Amino acid sequence: MENEHKKREIKDGQRAMIFLCLVVSGISSSVLSTAMTTALPGVVEYFGISTSVGQWITSGYSLVMGMIMPLTAFLITRFPTKRLYLTGIGAFIAGLLVSIFAGDFALMMVGRVLQACGNGVLMTAAQVVIMTIYPIKKRGTMMGTYGLATTAAPVVAPTIAGLMIDAFGWKSIFYVSLVIMILSFIISCIVFEDVLELQDKKFDVVSFVESIVAFGGVTLGIGNLSTFGILSIEVGVPLLLGAVVCVFFVTRQCRLEKPFLDVKILVNRNYAVSVISSMVLYLVMMGSSVMMPLYVQSVMGYSAVVSGLVTLPGSLATALVSPFAGKLYDEIGIKKIFVAGAAALVISNMGMFFLSMETPLWIAAALNVIRNISIGSLMMPLLTWGTSNVHPTKMADASSLLTSLRTIAGSIGSAVFVGIMTMVAAPSAESYGDNAMMHGMNMSFFWMAVGAAVLLLIAFFAVREKR
Repeated sequence: MENEHKKREIKDGQRAMIFLCLVVSGISSSVLSTAMTTALPGVVEYFGISTSVGQWITSGYSLVMGMIMPLTAFLITRFPTKRLYLTGIGAFIAGLLVSIFAGDFALMMVGRVLQACGNGVLMTAAQVVIMTIYPIKKRGTMMGTYGLATTAAPVVAPTIAGLMIDAFGWKSIFYVSLVIMILSFIISCIVFEDVLELQDKKFDVVSFVESIVAFGGVTLGIGNLSTFGILSIEVGVPLLLGAVVCVFFVTRQCRLEKPFLDVKILVNRNYAVSVISSMVLYLVMMGSSVMMPLYVQSVMGYSAVVSGLVTLPGSLATALVSPFAGKLYDEIGIKKIFVAGAAALVISNMGMFFLSMETPLWIAAALNVIRNISIGSLMMPLLTWGTSNVHPTKMADASSLLTSLRTIAGSIGSAVFVGIMTMVAAPSAESYGDNAMMHGMNMSFFWMAVGAAVLLLIAFFAVREKR
């Protein structure tokens, strides 16, 4: 009831300004997630390192994000909203400054770690705050709008980053993000409120360490799949360690009266369905996101510019459909949206399965648009529906757990589906000749279609809602 009272105290104008702060900081942090891929060659040359080492500016960022998310669930329930959010922005700004003035790559990575820590707080806090300050009937719309901002920014980021890097160098990306974050910090100081209830929870060091090893180990092991192979020490050791410690972590959280991360919310049927669905969605989504550029460049032999033009319409479709999907969710609920979105995902991936070397690129681009419309219609509504089904005091745990698990699932998708393409293509060279890589890609998309079909079955038979 206290939460409801606080929500009524926030005027519409102030609520809009808080939402603006969340969007601005979300744009800045999400831009860097894709812009750094464009900056990688410049970073490698600047520090005189190999590409395999340099790629840690992106993969290391994702690793730290996976490790920090469980901690944010505790922080949100333990510290005042405004102070915590400003701390998250401050950590991100500190990380940007370290990266800008770094004299070596190690210090550059320290900056990226600080950025990941800050973004972990900002991402979870934003989702929980939006779900708290807006009534149930508007949550879908506002989460969809937030999704538009944080999805559209990474879409255009590589293109804009390329132009900026050519004109001003790779550090210009950090300068632009720094300006945006400072602006967000100033606005947040003025308009932000402590909108979330605090709980008397003690910091459990053992749980924290277990969460780092569990989530970090699994994320690192999966991330190493494409580089070292499934039977390598680099994959097996962190993956096994992460999985074993994950069992200990879950067992401990179930026994604690006030858990570090309340995994028991998974007994909530609708929330559990939303988590499983989000994981399957991210598995397929990240797999196809990696495969599309490989198809255009490695299979068809076109340039990176052509690859960007082929994938751009689909990426923009994801961003544009997101707010409409949120509004539609508010009006008709999750089931119809879920069924339609999952069906479109099956169709698009099966279409990619039938592509050949003679297929015009515009067909692949059109199928990619259908795929991205599906993703845009499902991503935020699934999160909104899932977290809406848990108690307000458990919102932070629900958001953090769902985000962490779907991120891990996305890492699995990126590694597994590229692995399928490689494993199928290699022994097919004798039978398929120059088309061996295409055959491998076709089979990879076939298994993505199977994953999408699983999602469709969940939508039909597992989703129950009362509206």
